[in-house]
Amino acid sequence: MSELARQGGKSRQLALVVLCLASLMVVLDGTIVVVALPSIQSDLGFSPPNLAWVVNAYLVPFGGLLLLSGRLGDLVGRRRVFLIGLFVFTLASLACGLATDQVMLIVFRFVQGTGGALASSVVLSMIVTLFPEQREQGKALGLFSFVQAGGASIGMILGGVLTQGLSWHWTMLVNVPIGIVVVAASFALLERDRGAGLRAGIDVLGAVLVTAGAMLLVYVIVDTGAPARRWSLFAAAVVLLVAFVVRQAKAATPLLPLGLFRARPVTAGNIVMVLLVAGMMGFQFLTALYLQQVLGLDALATGFAFLPTPVANALVSLGFGPRLIAKIGARKVLAGGMLIAALGLVLLARVPVDGNYFTDVLPALLLAGIGMGAAVPAVVGAGMSAGSPEHAGVASGLVNTTLQIGSAMGTAVLATVAATRTADLEGSGTARLDAAASGFHLAYVGSTVFVVLAILAAVVLVPRRFGMTETPAEVRPEVQPEAH
Repeated sequence: MSELARQGGKSRQLALVVLCLASLMVVLDGTIVVVALPSIQSDLGFSPPNLAWVVNAYLVPFGGLLLLSGRLGDLVGRRRVFLIGLFVFTLASLACGLATDQVMLIVFRFVQGTGGALASSVVLSMIVTLFPEQREQGKALGLFSFVQAGGASIGMILGGVLTQGLSWHWTMLVNVPIGIVVVAASFALLERDRGAGLRAGIDVLGAVLVTAGAMLLVYVIVDTGAPARRWSLFAAAVVLLVAFVVRQAKAATPLLPLGLFRARPVTAGNIVMVLLVAGMMGFQFLTALYLQQVLGLDALATGFAFLPTPVANALVSLGFGPRLIAKIGARKVLAGGMLIAALGLVLLARVPVDGNYFTDVLPALLLAGIGMGAAVPAVVGAGMSAGSPEHAGVASGLVNTTLQIGSAMGTAVLATVAATRTADLEGSGTARLDAAASGFHLAYVGSTVFVVLAILAAVVLVPRRFGMTETPAEVRPEVQPEAH
């Protein structure tokens, strides 16, 4: 147990705020830039295909480096990896905001994604180490979950305000003052830790295989190129990831000890996570398009339209959710929360062309916020049941990798379903808005299927109770506390 965890008190709460503020900064970047894309295209002369790389250049390294970054936190110290990531992210944000051409922006977006991966990969492990007691940990994970869910909506609003009020450059530059404050607060509030050290061994070959495989998988998901090329790259990604698993089974010091998956909550939590996030992040993307393309809202109004979701999420994840988990168990809360979210998706599967936000969309957004507020802290807690705080870094990286892959997969699959259905109907003579609404209906059904599969996985796979005692001892590395 860390010194801060033993002492408790205000310092530990401030440390949690710093960690969540850093996470919020990284989450905001995912949506704040999306709103600014038209302005970026006009200012820097991006072609439509190349414009996607403003987003993809960030997502590819971010999704590909999370697992390796989490393991580095276990080896060289999580605070050190966190601070390096924040420093890189903040400097890269400054460079992106000052970009005057396409190449400069894309290159530093890649660097920004690398910094985001380093910082984000260890946040969960630092939280569960700070709050080892189940009820306190539930509250801390509730705040983290709210930041993850609410950050997307806040990013859309902030992106619209900054782009319309100042310029697209400020969607990048806004990270600089936040980053400076968080770095300074981190030095003052976050406890130093010492990992096992690089002498304990890092599997270089495994690191190359998993990073290349994960980056390629994320690239395939976000790419919109020819199907033949995408399938070829997907096959290559699978080969690399299978080779990584084989390597981990044989390596003396594996990057991802396969024994970790003997902890039933870890395996179940990551399976549920990828399905749940695929459905719910895809739902956010679809709803943003429906509000703009069918109901005719602008980007800023669309951002404000999503506000009820994080508000409802906060009431649950920061309110009675942790107490409910402690009282009836995480599995029941997880399944119940996902069922509520699925009901919201069912409501959206019937939204009409002449829909009204308050009667057709708002009830679904509230249900989604309530459901995710209950479900996400529970599923994150399962994924972080790594057996000991010393092994939490790689578990944190794994959970974050699962979250990113699920998000990218859900958005890509459901967007394709909606676009294909819409194009087929328009080709057969259906009016444009009617075709678009029908495409969204089918995609919402797909989103519901993802969440229903997550519910089934939770009921079958997640144990009724779990904690930091699940991982077999043979996968726990030795970690020494660092003297002050």
